[in-house]
Amino acid sequence: MGKSISHTAASMSYGMNEEKESEIIHSQFLAGETPQEITEEFRVIQEQNELCKKNTLSFVLSPTIEDGKKLEAQQLKEMTERFLKEMKLREHQAVAFVHRDKEHLHVHLYANRISFEGKAYNDSFIGKRSQQMAERVARQLELTTVREAQQEKLYRMQELRSQIQRIHEKVMVQDRPRDFDQYIKSMEEHKVKVVPSINRQNQLQGFRFEYKGTNLKGSEVHRSMSMGRIATQMNFEKDMVQRIAKEKNMQLLGRTVNVPISLTKTITKKSIKLAIKVVRDTGIGI
Repeated sequence: MGKSISHTAASMSYGMNEEKESEIIHSQFLAGETPQEITEEFRVIQEQNELCKKNTLSFVLSPTIEDGKKLEAQQLKEMTERFLKEMKLREHQAVAFVHRDKEHLHVHLYANRISFEGKAYNDSFIGKRSQQMAERVARQLELTTVREAQQEKLYRMQELRSQIQRIHEKVMVQDRPRDFDQYIKSMEEHKVKVVPSINRQNQLQGFRFEYKGTNLKGSEVHRSMSMGRIATQMNFEKDMVQRIAKEKNMQLLGRTVNVPISLTKTITKKSIKLAIKVVRDTGIGI
Protein backbone atom coordinates (compact mmCIF):
# COMPACT_ATOMS: atom_id res chain seq x y z
CA MET A 1 0.00 0.00 0.00
CA GLY A 2 2.66 2.52 1.02
CA LYS A 3 6.46 2.61 1.13
CA SER A 4 9.50 4.87 1.03
CA ILE A 5 11.46 4.92 -2.25
CA SER A 6 14.61 6.51 -3.67
CA HIS A 7 13.80 6.30 -7.40
CA THR A 8 11.66 9.44 -7.57
CA ALA A 9 12.22 10.25 -11.26
CA ALA A 10 11.36 6.75 -12.48
CA SER A 11 8.23 6.67 -10.32
CA MET A 12 7.05 10.04 -11.62
CA SER A 13 7.55 8.85 -15.21
CA TYR A 14 5.56 5.71 -14.48
CA GLY A 15 2.79 7.78 -12.92
CA MET A 16 2.58 10.01 -16.00
CA ASN A 17 2.72 7.10 -18.46
CA GLU A 18 0.37 8.03 -21.32
CA GLU A 19 -0.11 4.37 -22.27
CA LYS A 20 -1.93 3.94 -18.95
CA GLU A 21 -4.37 6.74 -19.76
CA SER A 22 -2.90 8.71 -16.85
CA GLU A 23 -4.12 12.05 -15.56
CA ILE A 24 -2.98 14.26 -12.68
CA ILE A 25 -5.91 14.45 -10.26
CA HIS A 26 -4.15 16.20 -7.38
CA SER A 27 -1.07 18.37 -6.88
CA GLN A 28 0.03 20.38 -3.85
CA PHE A 29 2.93 22.80 -3.41
CA LEU A 30 4.04 22.08 -6.97
CA ALA A 31 4.17 24.25 -10.07
CA GLY A 32 5.53 21.70 -12.55
CA GLU A 33 3.36 19.38 -14.65
CA THR A 34 5.87 17.00 -16.23
CA PRO A 35 7.67 14.16 -14.39
CA GLN A 36 10.99 15.98 -14.82
CA GLU A 37 9.66 19.28 -13.43
CA ILE A 38 7.96 17.63 -10.44
CA THR A 39 11.05 15.52 -9.67
CA GLU A 40 13.22 18.64 -9.72
CA GLU A 41 10.87 20.44 -7.31
CA PHE A 42 10.99 17.45 -4.98
CA ARG A 43 14.80 17.43 -5.22
CA VAL A 44 15.14 21.06 -4.15
CA ILE A 45 13.40 20.28 -0.85
CA GLN A 46 15.11 16.90 -0.45
CA GLU A 47 18.54 18.54 -0.59
CA GLN A 48 17.80 19.91 2.87
CA ASN A 49 18.16 16.39 4.27
CA GLU A 50 20.95 14.52 2.50
CA LEU A 51 21.00 11.76 5.16
CA CYS A 52 17.61 10.50 4.03
CA LYS A 53 18.09 8.38 0.91
CA LYS A 54 14.58 6.98 0.50
CA ASN A 55 13.13 10.45 0.38
CA THR A 56 9.88 9.93 -1.53
CA LEU A 57 6.72 8.23 -0.28
CA SER A 58 4.80 6.05 -2.72
CA PHE A 59 1.18 4.97 -2.26
CA VAL A 60 -1.37 3.16 -4.39
CA LEU A 61 -5.03 3.93 -3.73
CA SER A 62 -7.13 1.19 -5.29
CA PRO A 63 -10.93 1.33 -5.06
CA THR A 64 -12.84 -1.84 -5.91
CA ILE A 65 -13.65 -2.35 -9.59
CA GLU A 66 -17.31 -1.43 -9.02
CA ASP A 67 -16.47 1.72 -7.02
CA GLY A 68 -13.84 2.71 -9.58
CA LYS A 69 -16.43 2.73 -12.35
CA LYS A 70 -18.45 5.35 -10.48
CA LEU A 71 -15.65 7.68 -9.36
CA GLU A 72 -15.03 10.82 -11.45
CA ALA A 73 -11.81 12.88 -11.33
CA GLN A 74 -13.20 15.25 -8.67
CA GLN A 75 -14.18 12.36 -6.40
CA LEU A 76 -10.77 10.76 -6.85
CA LYS A 77 -9.19 14.09 -5.93
CA GLU A 78 -11.27 14.24 -2.76
CA MET A 79 -10.31 10.67 -1.88
CA THR A 80 -6.61 11.53 -2.35
CA GLU A 81 -6.84 14.73 -0.29
CA ARG A 82 -8.59 12.95 2.57
CA PHE A 83 -5.93 10.24 2.51
CA LEU A 84 -3.12 12.80 2.66
CA LYS A 85 -4.87 14.49 5.57
CA GLU A 86 -5.23 11.22 7.49
CA MET A 87 -1.55 10.46 6.83
CA LYS A 88 -0.61 13.97 8.03
CA LEU A 89 0.97 14.81 4.68
CA ARG A 90 -1.11 17.83 3.70
CA GLU A 91 1.89 20.13 4.30
CA HIS A 92 4.23 18.09 2.08
CA GLN A 93 4.66 18.29 -1.67
CA ALA A 94 2.53 15.64 -3.35
CA VAL A 95 1.15 14.62 -6.72
CA ALA A 96 -1.36 11.94 -7.68
CA PHE A 97 -1.95 10.22 -11.04
CA VAL A 98 -4.96 8.10 -11.91
CA HIS A 99 -4.43 5.10 -14.22
CA ARG A 100 -7.43 3.98 -16.26
CA ASP A 101 -5.75 1.55 -18.65
CA LYS A 102 -7.12 -1.49 -16.81
CA GLU A 103 -10.56 -2.46 -15.55
CA HIS A 104 -9.29 -1.88 -12.02
CA LEU A 105 -8.83 1.91 -11.79
CA HIS A 106 -6.14 3.00 -9.30
CA VAL A 107 -4.28 6.10 -8.13
CA HIS A 108 -0.49 6.41 -7.79
CA LEU A 109 0.30 9.00 -5.15
CA TYR A 110 3.80 10.35 -4.49
CA ALA A 111 4.60 12.63 -1.56
CA ASN A 112 7.91 14.26 -0.64
CA ARG A 113 9.11 12.58 2.53
CA ILE A 114 11.11 15.69 3.39
CA SER A 115 9.13 18.59 4.84
CA PHE A 116 9.80 22.25 4.05
CA GLU A 117 11.69 22.35 7.37
CA GLY A 118 14.02 19.58 6.16
CA LYS A 119 12.61 16.88 8.46
CA ALA A 120 12.04 13.34 7.22
CA TYR A 121 8.54 11.93 7.65
CA ASN A 122 8.44 8.93 10.01
CA ASP A 123 7.82 5.90 7.79
CA SER A 124 7.65 3.28 10.55
CA PHE A 125 4.95 0.68 9.73
CA ILE A 126 3.91 2.86 6.82
CA GLY A 127 2.45 -0.06 4.91
CA LYS A 128 0.04 -0.95 7.70
CA ARG A 129 -0.71 2.68 8.60
CA SER A 130 -1.51 3.62 5.02
CA GLN A 131 -3.86 0.65 4.67
CA GLN A 132 -5.70 1.66 7.85
CA MET A 133 -6.02 5.26 6.68
CA ALA A 134 -7.23 4.15 3.23
CA GLU A 135 -9.95 2.08 4.90
CA ARG A 136 -10.92 5.07 7.04
CA VAL A 137 -11.24 7.27 3.94
CA ALA A 138 -13.27 4.57 2.16
CA ARG A 139 -15.75 4.52 5.03
CA GLN A 140 -15.94 8.33 5.01
CA LEU A 141 -16.81 8.29 1.31
CA GLU A 142 -19.08 5.24 1.67
CA LEU A 143 -16.83 3.12 -0.56
CA THR A 144 -16.09 -0.57 -0.16
CA THR A 145 -13.04 -1.14 2.07
CA VAL A 146 -10.30 -3.65 1.28
CA ARG A 147 -11.40 -5.79 4.21
CA GLU A 148 -15.01 -5.80 3.04
CA ALA A 149 -13.93 -6.69 -0.50
CA GLN A 150 -11.76 -9.53 0.80
CA GLN A 151 -14.59 -10.87 2.96
CA GLU A 152 -16.98 -10.73 0.01
CA LYS A 153 -14.47 -12.54 -2.19
CA LEU A 154 -13.89 -15.17 0.52
CA TYR A 155 -17.62 -15.74 0.94
CA ARG A 156 -18.10 -16.13 -2.82
CA MET A 157 -15.19 -18.58 -3.02
CA GLN A 158 -16.59 -20.66 -0.15
CA GLU A 159 -19.97 -20.78 -1.86
CA LEU A 160 -18.40 -21.90 -5.16
CA ARG A 161 -16.41 -24.61 -3.36
CA SER A 162 -19.61 -25.88 -1.76
CA GLN A 163 -21.39 -25.92 -5.12
CA ILE A 164 -18.58 -27.92 -6.76
CA GLN A 165 -18.53 -30.36 -3.85
CA ARG A 166 -22.31 -30.87 -4.02
CA ILE A 167 -22.09 -31.53 -7.76
CA HIS A 168 -19.27 -34.01 -7.15
CA GLU A 169 -21.29 -35.87 -4.51
CA LYS A 170 -24.35 -35.94 -6.77
CA VAL A 171 -22.31 -37.40 -9.65
CA MET A 172 -20.84 -40.09 -7.40
CA VAL A 173 -24.24 -41.15 -6.05
CA GLN A 174 -26.35 -40.88 -9.19
CA ASP A 175 -23.94 -41.64 -12.04
CA ARG A 176 -21.53 -43.92 -10.14
CA PRO A 177 -18.65 -43.43 -12.61
CA ARG A 178 -16.38 -46.45 -13.10
CA ASP A 179 -13.34 -44.51 -14.30
CA PHE A 180 -12.00 -40.97 -14.52
CA ASP A 181 -13.32 -40.46 -18.07
CA GLN A 182 -16.88 -41.14 -16.94
CA TYR A 183 -16.38 -38.88 -13.93
CA ILE A 184 -15.05 -35.99 -16.07
CA LYS A 185 -17.95 -36.36 -18.51
CA SER A 186 -20.57 -36.40 -15.73
CA MET A 187 -19.07 -33.36 -14.02
CA GLU A 188 -19.02 -31.47 -17.33
CA GLU A 189 -22.74 -32.18 -17.77
CA HIS A 190 -23.18 -30.16 -14.57
CA LYS A 191 -21.06 -27.25 -15.91
CA VAL A 192 -17.91 -28.23 -13.98
CA LYS A 193 -14.84 -28.73 -16.17
CA VAL A 194 -12.37 -31.22 -14.70
CA VAL A 195 -8.85 -30.71 -16.04
CA PRO A 196 -6.22 -33.43 -15.43
CA SER A 197 -2.86 -32.16 -14.17
CA ILE A 198 -0.13 -34.07 -16.01
CA ASN A 199 3.56 -33.38 -15.44
CA ARG A 200 6.46 -33.49 -17.91
CA GLN A 201 6.98 -37.18 -17.21
CA ASN A 202 3.43 -37.74 -18.49
CA GLN A 203 2.32 -38.73 -15.00
CA LEU A 204 -1.12 -37.90 -13.69
CA GLN A 205 -0.76 -35.61 -10.67
CA GLY A 206 -4.36 -34.70 -9.87
CA PHE A 207 -7.29 -32.68 -11.14
CA ARG A 208 -8.27 -29.02 -11.30
CA PHE A 209 -11.88 -27.86 -11.31
CA GLU A 210 -13.06 -24.91 -13.41
CA TYR A 211 -16.44 -23.50 -12.44
CA LYS A 212 -17.99 -20.05 -12.84
CA GLY A 213 -14.63 -18.35 -13.34
CA THR A 214 -12.76 -20.21 -10.61
CA ASN A 215 -9.92 -22.69 -11.07
CA LEU A 216 -9.16 -24.84 -8.04
CA LYS A 217 -7.22 -27.99 -7.20
CA GLY A 218 -9.40 -30.81 -5.95
CA SER A 219 -7.94 -30.58 -2.45
CA GLU A 220 -8.73 -26.83 -2.46
CA VAL A 221 -12.37 -27.59 -3.12
CA HIS A 222 -12.59 -30.20 -0.35
CA ARG A 223 -10.28 -32.80 1.14
CA SER A 224 -12.57 -35.53 -0.23
CA MET A 225 -11.80 -34.39 -3.78
CA SER A 226 -8.09 -35.07 -4.04
CA MET A 227 -7.17 -37.51 -6.81
CA GLY A 228 -6.70 -40.40 -4.38
CA ARG A 229 -9.97 -39.71 -2.54
CA ILE A 230 -11.89 -39.52 -5.83
CA ALA A 231 -10.39 -42.88 -6.85
CA THR A 232 -11.61 -44.52 -3.62
CA GLN A 233 -15.16 -43.42 -4.45
CA MET A 234 -15.14 -45.23 -7.81
CA ASN A 235 -15.75 -48.85 -8.75
CA PHE A 236 -13.11 -49.43 -11.43
CA GLU A 237 -13.61 -52.32 -13.83
CA LYS A 238 -11.57 -55.42 -12.93
CA ASP A 239 -9.73 -55.40 -16.28
CA MET A 240 -8.76 -51.77 -15.84
CA VAL A 241 -7.45 -52.36 -12.32
CA GLN A 242 -5.32 -55.26 -13.53
CA ARG A 243 -3.93 -53.18 -16.40
CA ILE A 244 -3.09 -50.29 -14.07
CA ALA A 245 -1.40 -52.62 -11.60
CA LYS A 246 0.64 -54.28 -14.36
CA GLU A 247 1.50 -51.40 -16.68
CA LYS A 248 1.33 -48.46 -14.22
CA ASN A 249 -0.64 -46.40 -16.72
CA MET A 250 -4.22 -45.80 -17.84
CA GLN A 251 -6.26 -44.32 -20.67
CA LEU A 252 -7.45 -40.81 -19.86
CA LEU A 253 -9.34 -38.64 -22.36
CA GLY A 254 -7.93 -40.57 -25.30
CA ARG A 255 -4.31 -40.66 -24.22
CA THR A 256 -2.12 -42.97 -22.16
CA VAL A 257 -0.84 -41.41 -18.95
CA ASN A 258 1.42 -42.82 -16.27
CA VAL A 259 -0.14 -43.51 -12.90
CA PRO A 260 1.74 -42.70 -9.67
CA ILE A 261 2.50 -45.62 -7.36
CA SER A 262 0.31 -44.13 -4.64
CA LEU A 263 -2.72 -44.01 -6.97
CA THR A 264 -2.01 -47.53 -8.25
CA LYS A 265 -2.06 -48.80 -4.66
CA THR A 266 -5.26 -46.89 -3.90
CA ILE A 267 -7.12 -48.31 -6.91
CA THR A 268 -5.83 -51.85 -6.31
CA LYS A 269 -6.67 -51.75 -2.62
CA LYS A 270 -10.21 -50.53 -3.37
CA SER A 271 -10.69 -53.33 -5.90
CA ILE A 272 -9.58 -55.95 -3.39
CA LYS A 273 -11.95 -54.58 -0.74
CA LEU A 274 -14.84 -54.72 -3.20
CA ALA A 275 -13.97 -58.31 -4.12
CA ILE A 276 -13.92 -59.33 -0.45
CA LYS A 277 -17.27 -57.58 0.10
CA VAL A 278 -18.82 -59.49 -2.84
CA VAL A 279 -17.58 -62.77 -1.35
CA ARG A 280 -19.03 -61.93 2.05
CA ASP A 281 -22.36 -60.73 0.65
CA THR A 282 -22.89 -63.70 -1.70
CA GLY A 283 -21.32 -66.40 0.41
CA ILE A 284 -19.07 -67.52 -2.44
CA GLY A 285 -16.11 -69.50 -1.26
CA ILE A 286 -17.68 -70.38 2.13
